[in-house]
Amino acid sequence: MKVKKVPMRTCIVTKEKLPKQELIRIVKFDGVVTVDETGKKNGKGCYIKKDLSVLDLAKKNKAIDRALEIEIEDSVYEHLSKLID
Repeated sequence: MKVKKVPMRTCIVTKEKLPKQELIRIVKFDGVVTVDETGKKNGKGCYIKKDLSVLDLAKKNKAIDRALEIEIEDSVYEHLSKLID
């Protein structure tokens, strides 16, 4: 039986390599930042771990802002916290 490869991605906050399913993707496309729940949207993306403490650290350090090279609105952080809960 063939073993299926598990896609690994790196969290921009903790720098951990984790399976793609354990992370949330945030995408910038045409200057608009959205949360990519499907993992297939077009645009520049970054991944963060599904953990509220990691989200708080990302907000404090502006890690997502730096990764996507744009200022992130509070509504995006609220949407992320709802997804994690």
